Amino acid sequence: MALAKSWSVALVGLAGHAVEIQADLGQGMPGLVITGLPDASLNEARDRMRAAVVNSGGQWPSTKKIMIGLAPASLPKRGSGFDIALAAAVLAADEVVPAAALEGVVLIGELGLDGSVRGVPGVLPALISVRAGFRRAIVAPANLAEASLVPDLEVVAVRSLRDLVHLLRGEPREEVVVPAPPDQAAPAGGDYRDVRGQPVGRLACEVAAAGGHNLLMIGPPGCGKTLLAERMPSILPPLSLEESLEVTQIHSVAGTLSSEVLVRHAPFQAPHHSSTQAALIGGGSGLARPGAVSLAHRGVLFADEAPEFANRVLDALRQPLEKGEVSISRVAGTTTYPARFALVLAANPCPCGKTESACSCRPERRRTYLSRISGPLLDRIDITVAMATITRADVMGDSDAESSADIAERVVRAREAAAARYAGTPFARNADVPATTLLRQWPLTHQALEPVAAAMDKGSLTARGFGRVQRLAWTFADLFGHATPTRDDVWLALSLRLGERPSDEGWAA
Repeated sequence: MALAKSWSVALVGLAGHAVEIQADLGQGMPGLVITGLPDASLNEARDRMRAAVVNSGGQWPSTKKIMIGLAPASLPKRGSGFDIALAAAVLAADEVVPAAALEGVVLIGELGLDGSVRGVPGVLPALISVRAGFRRAIVAPANLAEASLVPDLEVVAVRSLRDLVHLLRGEPREEVVVPAPPDQAAPAGGDYRDVRGQPVGRLACEVAAAGGHNLLMIGPPGCGKTLLAERMPSILPPLSLEESLEVTQIHSVAGTLSSEVLVRHAPFQAPHHSSTQAALIGGGSGLARPGAVSLAHRGVLFADEAPEFANRVLDALRQPLEKGEVSISRVAGTTTYPARFALVLAANPCPCGKTESACSCRPERRRTYLSRISGPLLDRIDITVAMATITRADVMGDSDAESSADIAERVVRAREAAAARYAGTPFARNADVPATTLLRQWPLTHQALEPVAAAMDKGSLTARGFGRVQRLAWTFADLFGHATPTRDDVWLALSLRLGERPSDEGWAA
């Protein structure tokens, strides 16, 4: 047979596109030509294939002209994941393996020069996208666990090119077994029981977790801002199966999957303040890779020392905060990744980083420092908390702080209440509901809105801020078990929105 074909997948963002690989062995100048928009790493596959076949004890058809076409030709193909599909097509055209064995089969994997088959990123979203058109997928052992998550598709792993030949010929071979999933680990980051003092900060984190709200903590070094933020995943509900698959696909593309494979807990990302816009939003040459905002999808993105970030880097967060996704345009095309996360910012009140009693910064310098976080971004922050300095009594006294497990129970109940309220709508959390929708379908009473009216009359609350207060009020109502937000719920929401410390009476609400 002079012509044979196999199938692989080209991944664009999280969307996989089936690629037909045709291999033709004919007369002419010996050599190998690949057409159909291959990138540099795909063009290098010709040398990897030749070395893999020879080092596996096979014969490379070196006396023939080998033409390989990748269709559709208009779709860019990138990476080394096409290697075993290319090799299979060539071997089928050379009648080393039966061409019929490649029908309905998709192959993804990289070839080593010794014939070994290596894993590549993005296998899970690639197979989920094309599973309807194939009965079997052949992958590397390193990708077997994630590929096995794809429903309605037989998944087989091959260790080497020789192993692939035995599989396609129907010859005996040692099968690779799907590794047993590890025990479900607890969310990383510690327990809120470790945090001393800061009742306002703890409540702010609980409200942010319950409603999916964005949070800004301002306070001196050592007051617990980072401790509070890092422990937020411990009070977030476990991801549903649908959410887990969605998050796992993103981490598969980024090549950051852990041994747990299926991401079961809300992710936590904490990029350094020196991070570039591409690292935060996504980017790179060719079609862009996911950035920290997408890796934090369904979880928490923590920006410590927020004023130290470049202004344009922080401002780039505005689009994903509004839309829940990020679109990255390149010459090769536009890639869209989901990016629905809770943003947590932490900042010192001034650049010197000293406590308030030891600070010698001028008031204008303090204002300039915090103004590095732009107004449009601050307007998208639901909760602002002024953190107090940790006292000797906080550090040395007996801690009676609640554990993360206790807080998580209230967060789960609040989320369940919100989900029941928004059943039949595209919303699941209070932070996701547009202010106009809340006003129209779930309006608050005039009595409950009295604190908001007073704040708007004084000019301390904008119309957009009013929408944020509505969402926060519903979260407080869900936490306290109220059918609708009360005046106290609205007052607490307004206090957190404006960065004011509620009085003790407010906590008793």
